[in-house]
Order: sequence, then structure tokens, then C-alpha cells
Amino acid sequence: MRTGPPHGGGRPIHVHGGQSDIRPVQSTSMTARLADIATQAGGSEATVSRVLNGKPGVAAATRESVLAALDVLGYERPVRLRRRSAGLVGLITPELENPIFPALAQVIGQALTRQGYTPVLATQTPGGSTEDELTEMLVDRGVAGIIFVSGLHADTSADMQRYEQLRAKGVPFVLVNGFSPKVQAPFISPDDRAAMRLAVTHLVSLGHQRIGLAVGPKRFVPVLRKIEGFRATVQEQLNLAPDEVEELIQHSLFTLEGGQAAASALMERGCTAVVCASDMMALGAIRAARRLSMEVPRDLSVVGYDDSPLIAFTDPPLTTIRQPVTAMGQAAVRTLLEEVGGTPAPHSEFVFMPELVVRGSTAAGPGPAPAVTA
Repeated sequence: MRTGPPHGGGRPIHVHGGQSDIRPVQSTSMTARLADIATQAGGSEATVSRVLNGKPGVAAATRESVLAALDVLGYERPVRLRRRSAGLVGLITPELENPIFPALAQVIGQALTRQGYTPVLATQTPGGSTEDELTEMLVDRGVAGIIFVSGLHADTSADMQRYEQLRAKGVPFVLVNGFSPKVQAPFISPDDRAAMRLAVTHLVSLGHQRIGLAVGPKRFVPVLRKIEGFRATVQEQLNLAPDEVEELIQHSLFTLEGGQAAASALMERGCTAVVCASDMMALGAIRAARRLSMEVPRDLSVVGYDDSPLIAFTDPPLTTIRQPVTAMGQAAVRTLLEEVGGTPAPHSEFVFMPELVVRGSTAAGPGPAPAVTA
């Protein structure tokens, strides 16, 4: 385990003619002996000196032990001994305002770094670079592959030919959050249908009979899947007619303001609980209730989606569907690197099960709670 400062902030090692002058950045008067590193590495000072000076005659395992000792003690490796990047890997996200995207970017970036790759984060901004422009920029820089998160592949109205053109250039890629049968590539997705079943079942168990769904635009695959899961569960558990279910679905934007607008419309239709397609929308739903002098969860129960960082510390703490960010991010990297290594993953979708996290934004509804059976 690394206990010293990270690379770039550690103490540099200067090697001169077989002698290693290790000079701490914080105090130039301090000089560490080769014995420090030798003790940590479990070898001799002569061996450490040979490794630092790039001399032959040292076993690979011993060399790695010495380099690991440098890391643990917080010294920078000599330039000639620093690990070279195995290549660049692009990561394209739609924006970073929604906390789920930085969370995914962090997991993916760390997983790439552990494998020796250098992640390059490319973010779309309103009025800025498009996904196609960012893709072209990454390809021009010779990336080994690209991971797309919630990109145009999730938009049913988008032209999927762009991905086939990318594949024709020999650039491997993996697509996260969104599936298209028109794209020959591996997909990584949460189970949006199962997520809605978890949320609705929870609210029904609390006695809610009038449950609304606040989601984004209908053209997105995750939205369509959430609607499918919501519709099936509500019809099954509340015995509502199809037209009654449609009244409970409100489309808006994946923003705080979008959630506020959607929740306001659903409350006007008598909803006592709202399931939101993102945590940001859920915070908007809470704000909508407060503007009507209603309290959450006393007057309105709210369920979010993502379990974004810090969402447990809102007022009230948000009940939400936890998207398996770590497992999905690591799977995306593993799948991409298999493609980079010449072992293409099948054209299939790897679906990850979400989890219901119950906190303080949901409570008993006005209706009778049905008996819960095992």
C-alpha cells in the first residue's frame, strides 16, 4: 500500500555516477541513505544503487521491490524508471453538473490508471463541442479506445452510423447507459426496469395509491425502460387501467428545474409520491413540494435515482435507487481493454442490478398499506 506522497509530489531521487543523492523537496539539507530504501525493499544498498542507475544484473522481481520501496517512502522515481503510459483512453460524458457523471468518470479513470493507461476526459457543454467533435479530437490524438457515457447511443432519434464509422477506423469503444441494436459494440447498463419495480414496490408497501413518475424526454432509451418498468409494476400492484397509468407519467428535463416542474404537475393530479429519474430531479420535486407549503415526506414521498455523492446529506436525506457505479465503471474499462488487446467482447449488453436505498424522503401514504407477503 502506498503511504507516501503521490508521484509528482514526492521527493526526487538524483543519481550521479553510482551514488543516489535522495533530496527531499521539503528540506534540501536532509539526505536519505540508500539503506532506507534497501531496508524497505529487503535488499542490499548495492542492489538499490544498481536499480537506480539502470544497471543490468538485477532480477525483475527485485527491481520491482526497489521501485515499490521508492513509492512507499514517498520518493519520485528517476525519469528513466517511471512507468510509461500504455496509451490514452478517451472518456466522453454529456456534462458534469449531474453528480453521477463525475462519479462514473472517477471510477473509470482510476481503473484505467491502474492498468497503465492515461484517461482523457472530454465533456460536452451547451453551445460547446459536440460528441462527434470530441470523438474526432480523441481519434486525432491516437487514443487506444473510447468509453461513451450516456451519449447519442442512448438517443433513439440519433443516427447510429457515427459509431460504425468509428469502428471502421479501428478504434475500439464501449457504450454506457443506453442500448441500440444498430451498434455492434458492448454496452454497460443499469437495469432501469428493475429500478422502477424497486421504487414503486417500496411506495406501495407504504400505502401510496397515487404514485407519479418524473422522467426526461421520451426519446432516450433509459427513459423508455423506466416507463416500461413503472407501467408494469403500477398496473400489477395497483390494478390501474393503461390510461390511468399514463396520467401518472410526466416528461421533463433531467435537471432540478425539470424535476420541480414535473412534480408540480403530478401533485396537481393527486400524486402523494413521486419517483424521479435522477437525484437532481428528486431535489426539484422536494423544492416543488415546499413551494406549496408541503413537507417531505409527510405530504409527499420522493424517490430519486443514482444515489449521487452527498445525496444522503440532503434535507431530508433522499431515498433513492443506487446505480452500481463502481461495478459498471470497472466493467466498462475491462471490456474496452479486452477489445484493445484483440479480444473483442460480444455485441451484447451487460446489465447491472440497482439497489433501493431507503432514507428520510419516503413515509407512509394516506392509503391503507397492503399486507406484505414473503
